[in-house]
Amino acid sequence: MPPQTILIIEDDLDIRALLDRTLRNAGYRTLTAESATRGLMLAREDNPDLVVLDLGLPDFSGDEVARRLRGTSDVPILILSAVDDPDRKIDLLFSANDYVVKPFNEDELVARIHVQFRQRTAPPVLRNGPLTLEASKRLCTWDGREVQLSPREFDLLLFLAGAPGRAYSREEIGRAIWEDVRPVANVIDVHVSNLRAKLRDAGAYRLIRTVRGYGFAMRNFEDTPGPHLQV
Repeated sequence: MPPQTILIIEDDLDIRALLDRTLRNAGYRTLTAESATRGLMLAREDNPDLVVLDLGLPDFSGDEVARRLRGTSDVPILILSAVDDPDRKIDLLFSANDYVVKPFNEDELVARIHVQFRQRTAPPVLRNGPLTLEASKRLCTWDGREVQLSPREFDLLLFLAGAPGRAYSREEIGRAIWEDVRPVANVIDVHVSNLRAKLRDAGAYRLIRTVRGYGFAMRNFEDTPGPHLQV
């Protein structure tokens, strides 16, 4: 099987070279771009499997690159930034899949990329009552009706759907979705809240339940949820 391709969009020559070398040593094929314009062109032409994206690009911002990529593709996007601000991270994680602060540890960066690819190898279709998740298409439907989710919301729902009825702690969710036992402040709760709102709009009430003082679980339609679960 050919190696997975990672597109690196980074204007700093030294960092771009470090990323290129690190990811090639990890077994990936790499493409590099020094600007947003060049990066978007390579994304269209080569259809990479993942994008590592710097925010501070010379022609226009990485935020705009992420929005344009997300408008036409569900390719995983990993943001690189020197800005370590929780609110900024939460905002960006609605269009991107992960956020790594510079200066970064190369081993951690590779581990986070492995997580993104591992999530993409989930079973092709998961069903739980009226809920259907098609991993390869990144498609969520409830009772046949499509539910539009952000990449992170889909990853979160797919994770919970892997074992309906099981309660996951916030730490487990952080490790699985963010590769971090300490995700940025309130980011899991924010994503769960937004995910619930979208599911409710589609008619999926009480699908994700809060386990008091612990974490979250997905309702198992084959079982009756235990009394310790609450909305």
